[in-house]
Formats: sequence, structure tokens, C-alpha cells
Amino acid sequence: MYKMEWNIPKNQSGKDIKAFLNVKNISKRMLTDIKYAGGKIIVNHKEVTVRYALQPGDHLLVIFPPEPKSSALVPENMQLDIIYEDKDVLVVNKPSGMSTIPSREHPAGSLANGIHGYYLRHDIDTAIHIVTRLDRDTSGLVLIAKHRHVHHLMSLQQRKREIKRSYQAFAHGVFSSLEGTVDAPIGRKETSIIEREVRQDGKPAVTHFSIINQYEDFAHLHLDLDTGRTHQIRVHMSYSGHPLLGDTLYGGNTERIYRQALHCLSLSFFHPMTNNELHFNAPLPEDMNSLL
Repeated sequence: MYKMEWNIPKNQSGKDIKAFLNVKNISKRMLTDIKYAGGKIIVNHKEVTVRYALQPGDHLLVIFPPEPKSSALVPENMQLDIIYEDKDVLVVNKPSGMSTIPSREHPAGSLANGIHGYYLRHDIDTAIHIVTRLDRDTSGLVLIAKHRHVHHLMSLQQRKREIKRSYQAFAHGVFSSLEGTVDAPIGRKETSIIEREVRQDGKPAVTHFSIINQYEDFAHLHLDLDTGRTHQIRVHMSYSGHPLLGDTLYGGNTERIYRQALHCLSLSFFHPMTNNELHFNAPLPEDMNSLL
């Protein structure tokens, strides 16, 4: 059971609950579900409607309805590298070779399968809400919301670009400058359901990179994104003439590493309940670290 509660201050006197909760970013759809799908709105231990006019000193408790679970998602018992957890969010360091969510090609073994199993083992009664995804062969930090409303709040942060992720990668070739920006729209390649490409009718995409170390024929990069398009770093680095090591889909080769050499190293966001800014880091995995 997920709930939120507030003690009403003087400056909210006379405001009805619907208006108060709107300011708290509880959506109209969620209010409808609270009313009709098993939730409750309680003021001073008495159930009320959203038309109730709040008074100073009132204690408002909102109990959210139970979340429907996906019957198609099979729980699995797997070892998760949990970086942070509280009642609202979960941050996991995903290894390469693991999909974030199941697919037709990989229906089992995904991070979502593992989280579902983890929730069942720890009596966490909620559905799976992935906020930030990574490609199957990209390693690093993934943010998960532990409730539908929390996911909604995190989605608002994503629209404002307040969820920040930094990456490290290894790319082929010798770079002509120590830093740069690739500003090129990305869309789906017409001949593939998986591959993306830079194209004029694509969605805006901006990638910033800087060189950590330049080696004889490849470079160690730090990357930050202004946008979050599918395969963005992989497409932009290939477009710039420097595909990622191991990324055979976009022109790299597997002489040094057998997957795209890309890792989500850091993650920061504002906690949806406390508004405190949180920062997390995950070191390079062994296969990428060995390239150093």
C-alpha cells in the first residue's frame, strides 16, 4: 500500500483537496483511480471526497489503489547490484548482456524479471516502473520508480531534463579535438526495426563528449546527453566517424571487446518526495576497465 500524507498549513486554508493535490502533481487520472479503484482520501481519520475544503491543522492522508501487475512478466531470482533503495526509488547497476525489459527475442533474464522477483521476495507490492533504460549490452546505472505516482513525478523531471546521466565509452580512431558536440537528429532506419540513424526528419539529439585519454587508435571518452534518444551515443559516435569499440551494429569491431564499450557511470536526480538532489556512481566494469 503506497500512501502520502500532509499537515495542512495556514496558507492552504479553504483550498479543496483536488486543487491541493493538483499542486502536488497528482494527476487527474490518478485521482480517478483513487476514487474508483480502491484508494482512499482521509482527513483527520475520516474518509472524504476531493471537494473537502482543507483547514489549517488538518491531516490529509492519500492512500493509492493497488497496482495491477503484468501477468506476462515472469519473476526471476537473480543477484541484483543495488546501489540505492528507499520506499520510492531503486537504483541498480545493470551488467552488460542483460536487457532492461523483456523482448520477443529475450523474454527472460531481463532486469525487470529480476526486479519482479526481488519485489516478491521482499513483499514489495508494486508493478515495475523503469524510469531510465539502457541497451542490452550497455552497462551501468538504471533508475526504477517503486510506484506509479513516483514514476509520474520522475517523468516530469525527465521532461525538464533534470535527470542527468553521464557515460564513459571507448571509440575507434584518433580524435582531432579534446572535446566536441554532436547535434544531429536521430530516427529509425527504414530498413531495420532496431537500427537508428541520423536523418533530417528525426527527433532532435545532442551529445557532448570529451577525451579522457587518446590511445594509438582508440579513445576513452566521457559523454553527457541533452536528449535521450534510442542508441543516441552509438549513432552519434558512428556518425562522427568514431564508432564505439565492439559496436558491430554501428561500424565498430570486436578485436578488443565483445560488446559496445559503453557504461552509464553516473546518475543524478531530485528525489520525488524530498526534492533532495541525489548522486550515484558505478565504476567501469571489468571488461571496459581492462582496456585501460
